[in-house]
Amino acid sequence: MIVTVGTSKLELVEGDITDQKVDAIVNAANAQLAGGGGVDGAIHRAGGPQIMTECRQIGGCPTGQAVATTAGRLAAKKVIHAVGPVYRGGSQGEAELLASAYKSAFELAAKLGLKTVATPSLSTGAYGYPVPEAARVALSTAIEFLQDHPQVELIRFVLFGADAFETFRWAVDDLAPTQELRTL
Repeated sequence: MIVTVGTSKLELVEGDITDQKVDAIVNAANAQLAGGGGVDGAIHRAGGPQIMTECRQIGGCPTGQAVATTAGRLAAKKVIHAVGPVYRGGSQGEAELLASAYKSAFELAAKLGLKTVATPSLSTGAYGYPVPEAARVALSTAIEFLQDHPQVELIRFVLFGADAFETFRWAVDDLAPTQELRTL
Protein backbone atom coordinates (compact mmCIF):
# COMPACT_ATOMS: atom_id res chain seq x y z
CA MET A 1 0.00 0.00 0.00
CA ILE A 2 1.24 3.46 -0.93
CA VAL A 3 -0.01 6.83 0.30
CA THR A 4 1.01 9.97 -1.56
CA VAL A 5 1.94 12.80 0.81
CA GLY A 6 2.67 15.91 -1.22
CA THR A 7 5.40 14.82 -3.64
CA SER A 8 6.57 11.99 -1.38
CA LYS A 9 5.34 8.46 -0.73
CA LEU A 10 4.55 6.54 2.43
CA GLU A 11 4.57 2.80 1.81
CA LEU A 12 3.57 -0.25 3.86
CA VAL A 13 5.08 -3.65 3.07
CA GLU A 14 5.31 -6.94 4.88
CA GLY A 15 8.86 -8.26 4.83
CA ASP A 16 12.42 -8.32 6.09
CA ILE A 17 13.96 -4.92 6.81
CA THR A 18 17.46 -6.24 6.01
CA ASP A 19 16.42 -6.89 2.39
CA GLN A 20 15.40 -3.31 1.66
CA LYS A 21 17.20 -1.41 -1.10
CA VAL A 22 16.88 2.11 0.28
CA ASP A 23 19.24 4.89 1.33
CA ALA A 24 18.66 4.31 5.06
CA ILE A 25 17.34 1.52 7.24
CA VAL A 26 16.02 2.48 10.66
CA ASN A 27 17.05 0.10 13.43
CA ALA A 28 14.95 -0.49 16.54
CA ALA A 29 17.93 0.09 18.83
CA ASN A 30 18.39 0.08 22.58
CA ALA A 31 19.82 3.08 24.41
CA GLN A 32 23.23 1.41 24.79
CA LEU A 33 23.45 0.66 21.04
CA ALA A 34 24.52 -2.77 22.21
CA GLY A 35 22.75 -4.88 19.61
CA GLY A 36 20.15 -7.35 20.72
CA GLY A 37 17.37 -9.54 19.41
CA GLY A 38 14.56 -8.96 16.94
CA VAL A 39 15.09 -6.28 14.31
CA ASP A 40 18.24 -4.99 16.05
CA GLY A 41 19.91 -8.39 15.98
CA ALA A 42 18.86 -9.06 12.38
CA ILE A 43 20.32 -5.76 11.18
CA HIS A 44 23.60 -6.33 13.00
CA ARG A 45 23.88 -9.92 11.68
CA ALA A 46 23.10 -8.93 8.10
CA GLY A 47 25.19 -5.75 8.13
CA GLY A 48 28.25 -7.23 9.79
CA PRO A 49 30.63 -6.05 12.52
CA GLN A 50 31.24 -2.57 11.07
CA ILE A 51 27.87 -1.44 12.42
CA MET A 52 28.69 -2.52 15.99
CA THR A 53 32.15 -0.96 15.76
CA GLU A 54 30.56 2.43 15.00
CA CYS A 55 27.88 1.92 17.67
CA ARG A 56 30.60 1.37 20.28
CA GLN A 57 32.34 4.55 19.15
CA ILE A 58 29.09 6.52 19.53
CA GLY A 59 28.49 4.94 22.92
CA GLY A 60 24.73 5.30 23.29
CA CYS A 61 21.58 7.17 22.34
CA PRO A 62 18.80 8.50 24.58
CA THR A 63 15.25 7.21 24.25
CA GLY A 64 13.38 9.24 21.64
CA GLN A 65 16.53 10.08 19.67
CA ALA A 66 18.48 8.60 16.74
CA VAL A 67 22.07 8.28 15.51
CA ALA A 68 23.53 7.00 12.23
CA THR A 69 26.22 4.48 11.36
CA THR A 70 27.48 2.70 8.30
CA ALA A 71 25.22 0.03 6.85
CA GLY A 72 28.06 -2.47 6.50
CA ARG A 73 27.02 -5.25 4.10
CA LEU A 74 23.41 -4.04 3.80
CA ALA A 75 22.20 -2.51 0.54
CA ALA A 76 21.48 0.78 2.33
CA LYS A 77 23.96 3.64 2.72
CA LYS A 78 23.26 4.15 6.43
CA VAL A 79 21.62 2.52 9.42
CA ILE A 80 19.77 5.01 11.60
CA HIS A 81 19.50 3.65 15.13
CA ALA A 82 16.31 4.99 16.74
CA VAL A 83 15.54 4.29 20.39
CA GLY A 84 11.86 3.90 21.13
CA PRO A 85 10.36 3.70 24.62
CA VAL A 86 9.54 0.65 26.70
CA TYR A 87 5.74 0.59 27.01
CA ARG A 88 4.62 1.08 30.62
CA GLY A 89 0.86 1.40 30.20
CA GLY A 90 0.76 4.51 28.03
CA SER A 91 0.79 7.17 30.74
CA GLN A 92 4.57 7.63 31.02
CA GLY A 93 5.04 9.79 27.91
CA GLU A 94 5.48 6.76 25.65
CA ALA A 95 3.59 8.25 22.69
CA GLU A 96 5.70 11.40 22.73
CA LEU A 97 8.94 9.41 23.00
CA LEU A 98 7.89 7.09 20.19
CA ALA A 99 6.98 10.01 17.93
CA SER A 100 10.30 11.65 18.82
CA ALA A 101 12.25 8.50 17.92
CA TYR A 102 10.65 8.36 14.46
CA LYS A 103 10.96 12.12 13.90
CA SER A 104 14.62 12.07 14.96
CA ALA A 105 15.32 9.21 12.55
CA PHE A 106 13.56 10.93 9.64
CA GLU A 107 15.22 14.29 10.39
CA LEU A 108 18.63 12.62 10.49
CA ALA A 109 17.94 10.99 7.11
CA ALA A 110 17.03 14.38 5.65
CA LYS A 111 20.11 16.02 7.19
CA LEU A 112 22.32 13.31 5.63
CA GLY A 113 20.69 13.83 2.21
CA LEU A 114 19.07 10.39 2.19
CA LYS A 115 15.92 10.24 0.08
CA THR A 116 14.51 6.78 0.84
CA VAL A 117 14.04 5.32 4.32
CA ALA A 118 12.80 1.91 5.48
CA THR A 119 11.70 1.57 9.10
CA PRO A 120 10.28 -1.20 11.23
CA SER A 121 7.56 -0.71 13.80
CA LEU A 122 9.58 0.67 16.72
CA SER A 123 8.98 -0.50 20.31
CA THR A 124 6.35 -3.13 19.40
CA GLY A 125 8.52 -6.19 19.98
CA ALA A 126 10.40 -6.71 23.22
CA TYR A 127 9.47 -3.18 24.39
CA GLY A 128 5.79 -4.19 24.45
CA TYR A 129 4.13 -1.21 22.75
CA PRO A 130 0.67 -2.30 21.49
CA VAL A 131 0.79 -2.37 17.68
CA PRO A 132 -2.50 -0.47 17.09
CA GLU A 133 -1.36 2.45 19.26
CA ALA A 134 2.18 2.38 17.88
CA ALA A 135 0.90 2.33 14.30
CA ARG A 136 -1.09 5.53 14.79
CA VAL A 137 1.90 7.31 16.34
CA ALA A 138 4.32 6.03 13.68
CA LEU A 139 2.13 6.86 10.70
CA SER A 140 0.95 10.26 11.89
CA THR A 141 4.58 11.21 12.59
CA ALA A 142 5.68 10.02 9.13
CA ILE A 143 2.82 11.80 7.33
CA GLU A 144 3.50 15.06 9.19
CA PHE A 145 7.22 14.77 8.48
CA LEU A 146 6.72 14.15 4.74
CA GLN A 147 4.37 17.14 4.48
CA ASP A 148 7.18 19.40 5.71
CA HIS A 149 10.20 17.61 4.18
CA PRO A 150 9.66 16.81 0.48
CA GLN A 151 13.37 16.08 0.08
CA VAL A 152 12.66 12.67 1.65
CA GLU A 153 10.91 10.93 -1.20
CA LEU A 154 9.89 7.68 0.49
CA ILE A 155 9.27 6.35 3.97
CA ARG A 156 8.58 2.62 3.85
CA PHE A 157 7.28 0.79 6.91
CA VAL A 158 8.56 -2.78 6.70
CA LEU A 159 6.32 -4.85 8.93
CA PHE A 160 6.96 -8.30 10.30
CA GLY A 161 3.94 -10.52 9.75
CA ALA A 162 0.46 -10.17 8.31
CA ASP A 163 -1.07 -9.00 11.60
CA ALA A 164 1.27 -6.02 11.91
CA PHE A 165 0.79 -5.16 8.23
CA GLU A 166 -3.02 -5.22 8.54
CA THR A 167 -2.93 -3.14 11.73
CA PHE A 168 -0.80 -0.48 10.01
CA ARG A 169 -3.05 -0.60 6.93
CA TRP A 170 -6.13 0.07 9.07
CA ALA A 171 -4.31 2.94 10.78
CA VAL A 172 -3.43 4.48 7.39
CA ASP A 173 -7.07 4.27 6.34
CA ASP A 174 -8.05 6.17 9.51
CA LEU A 175 -5.26 8.75 9.39
CA ALA A 176 -5.07 9.53 5.69
CA PRO A 177 -8.58 9.15 4.24
CA THR A 178 -8.11 12.21 2.03
CA GLN A 179 -4.67 11.18 0.79
CA GLU A 180 -4.37 9.46 -2.58
CA LEU A 181 -4.38 5.75 -1.69
CA ARG A 182 -3.16 3.04 -3.97
CA THR A 183 -2.95 -0.61 -3.03
CA LEU A 184 -0.14 -2.66 -4.52
